[in-house]
Amino acid sequence: MTSRIAFTLVVLAGLASCATETSVPAPPAAASAAAAGSEDGPQRRFADWVAALRESARAAGIDEATLHLALDDVHYLPQLIERDRAQPEFTRTPWAYLDSAVSAPRITLGQDKLAQVREEAAAAAARHGVPPSIVVAIWGIESNYGSQYGDIPTIDALATLGFEGRREKWARGELIAAMKILQGGDIGRERMVGSWAGAMGQTQFLPSVFLAYAVDADGDGRRDIWGSMADVVSSTANFLARSGWRAGEPWGVEVQLPPGFDVGRADGMLRQPAAQWAAEGVRAMGDATLPEIADGAILLPAGARGPAFLVGANFRTLLRYNNSVNYALAVGVLSQRLEGGPGVQAAWPRELPPISRTQVLQMQETLARRGFDSGPADGVMGPATRDALRRYQRSAGLPPDGYPTPELMDRLLEPGDSPPR
Repeated sequence: MTSRIAFTLVVLAGLASCATETSVPAPPAAASAAAAGSEDGPQRRFADWVAALRESARAAGIDEATLHLALDDVHYLPQLIERDRAQPEFTRTPWAYLDSAVSAPRITLGQDKLAQVREEAAAAAARHGVPPSIVVAIWGIESNYGSQYGDIPTIDALATLGFEGRREKWARGELIAAMKILQGGDIGRERMVGSWAGAMGQTQFLPSVFLAYAVDADGDGRRDIWGSMADVVSSTANFLARSGWRAGEPWGVEVQLPPGFDVGRADGMLRQPAAQWAAEGVRAMGDATLPEIADGAILLPAGARGPAFLVGANFRTLLRYNNSVNYALAVGVLSQRLEGGPGVQAAWPRELPPISRTQVLQMQETLARRGFDSGPADGVMGPATRDALRRYQRSAGLPPDGYPTPELMDRLLEPGDSPPR
């Protein structure tokens, strides 16, 4: 949440941490890797997989004591495989996401938490240049201010996901990183817990990200993102600072677009100073002056019918923590609510239903057949798909906002196509 790989790993963690965590109880001792060798089926194969992992970890410099601590009683948790495969069919609309992530109870509790950790967060801000409200907003969204960061043993979770095989290379790397954390003495195995996807602590770092960004801010010789608030806020701020956060610049601002604005210019790639956008008639809500943003882009998270935002480099840094526009927008809006500022003021197009992955998949296939290539059809509404949709909208004389609506998808279908379900 170093290289781009680290950012990708944070994305995977953020996806798992957005939902409320459910405890997955450890199976009985007979299910451990040590006992599994006498059993048939997955448990025996899991024991063999762990044995091979042990050799890889030893070659990576993990000592014998740590190998025993981490792997002698590692458990296979089949419940996690079910969760990993259970992808929701319908995508969440921006307003549904923000209704939950920036709810009134979360704002009220967050204001109390911001006051409670003000000293630690101010110290982190002085060191890293990231405002306390941004760090506390991430804390609130990732774990509801530390109350829901998960209680699944990280080693068990990652071993289960690695054994399943879909992301084996990634999971092996994270397991070795987790063992390096144990070997370094930052945390004991019993306290190394988190989400089902291996993200740990109050702001949900994966082990490799912990190694790269975690900070011992309280000076006790350990980097503790589970129990030390000084370490939690400083580690989170350190990640953002080293990922491109610009001190003194806002994440963004809600704006009013001038009449006749070409919504096709709100593609994220057209970046220019706020003063240039202002010269073109873009204004902050209430006709206020735009804040200074060096390379701002117009964001229309719900298309031309919804609110508009001018976002800059710091918004893109939030995307490196979790590569979701809804997530980054929720962090920004929650941070300003914690400081007593406004929420989203323009109306969302709540009458529009959510789009399913099946619908997006068929839309991608149809766009490709009609000459608007969006890359591999995967059912995910990413930048390439939005760009292809904009190109189709322009060809059809429609506002090119790149936002899929049921009406647009019906229009896109060719004669003979089956309507998406």
